[in-house]
Amino acid sequence: MLRDIDPILSPDLLYALRAMGHGDEIVLADANFPGESLGPTCIRADGSTASEVLQAVLSVMPLDIYVPDPALTMQVVGDPDAIPEAVADFQNIIKKTADNPAQIQTLERFAFYERAATAFAIVQTGERRLYGNIILKKGVIG
Repeated sequence: MLRDIDPILSPDLLYALRAMGHGDEIVLADANFPGESLGPTCIRADGSTASEVLQAVLSVMPLDIYVPDPALTMQVVGDPDAIPEAVADFQNIIKKTADNPAQIQTLERFAFYERAATAFAIVQTGERRLYGNIILKKGVIG
C-alpha cells in the first residue's frame, strides 16, 4: 500500500501513467470497448467504473494545457450533440479533480477508435454505461 494513492491505481496502471510523457494519451474505456484488439497495451480494471478510474487517474496525472482538447469522448452515433450520462459524469470529475479543468471535446466513433489505437495504453474498465470512454492527454508538472 502507498499513502495518498488511490487503490484503484494498480501497479500496471501506475507504471503506465509514470512512463507516459507529455502529450502521450491514455484511454479509459467501458466494458464494450475493443481494448484488447486495438493495439496499445490493455490494462484491465474490470471491477471499477470509468468514472472511478478517471477520478483516480486525475488525482496523479496532469492534463495537457497546451492543446484545446486534452479530454475527448466518443460522439453518440446518430446524435453527435447528445451528452451521455457517463460523459456528463466525466465532465463533473474533470471540473472537480483536474489541474486543468478542460471542457470535454468529442470525436466521431471511428475517429475515436483511430485515436485510441495510437494511445500509450488503454484501461479497460467494467463501465456498463454506453459511451463511457475518454481519451486523456498527459500534461506537464511545472
